[in-house]
Amino acid sequence: MSKVIAVCNQKGGVGKTTTAVNLAASFAALEKKTLLIDMDPQGNASQGLGFMESQEIDIHEILDMADNPDNMTFENIKPAIVDTTLDYLKVITSGPDLAVMEIELVNAMSREHRLERVIKVLKDEFEFIIIDAPPSLNLLTLNVLTAATSVLIPVQCEYYALQGMTELFKTIREVQKNLNANLKIEGALLTMFANNNLSKQVAEEVRENLADTVFQTVIPRNVRLSEAPSHGKPVILYDVQSSGSQSYMKLAEEILNKDR
Repeated sequence: MSKVIAVCNQKGGVGKTTTAVNLAASFAALEKKTLLIDMDPQGNASQGLGFMESQEIDIHEILDMADNPDNMTFENIKPAIVDTTLDYLKVITSGPDLAVMEIELVNAMSREHRLERVIKVLKDEFEFIIIDAPPSLNLLTLNVLTAATSVLIPVQCEYYALQGMTELFKTIREVQKNLNANLKIEGALLTMFANNNLSKQVAEEVRENLADTVFQTVIPRNVRLSEAPSHGKPVILYDVQSSGSQSYMKLAEEILNKDR
């Protein structure tokens, strides 16, 4: 049975997709069978792994198929699972068509459970499933939180870092109450940390407010980390020695150690 981690924050520009891609790649580098599911219609996680064009079958088609639970077999989902340049990492890509799913789900039965049906089939195939959620609180995000076992929340080390966190935690509590009682907080991850007073003050404020929820690992502001997506590579393949690459490896190891 795999661990299903939703990388979620409705605030854009906090390193959400960067975290999803590079955490998944780090687990794969540690030889853990890992699947990355791109649930953002912008498809940035897919692009970050080199998939610049929409695939013939992506997450939109799979969620559409999940309308009928009888369709949910591994053989039906398998065509959407794509190999990457890392042996232990697979991906289900996303594209602009996924935005239509938000409208299609409005009047659908069990609309919050489409992705959960998919995950149930995939859980025995992978050790880790990482889901890149959309940067908003919508029906696609509710599907992600309903399907996940835990939520990882990237928090940018900038002014207003905690803005919107109250709304996100409220949503998580509602999901725990009504849709997924087993959903846990994996942790808050400090991202884009710079060696200046502002970043240090923000990190201190986040740790004071969220206490033990915050990971010890901090992701620095790093040029190589920013460059990697334009080359269609996780940073571990673009520059393994960079501070960004080393930090995401430490995060993967911290999660593994916590699970032990």
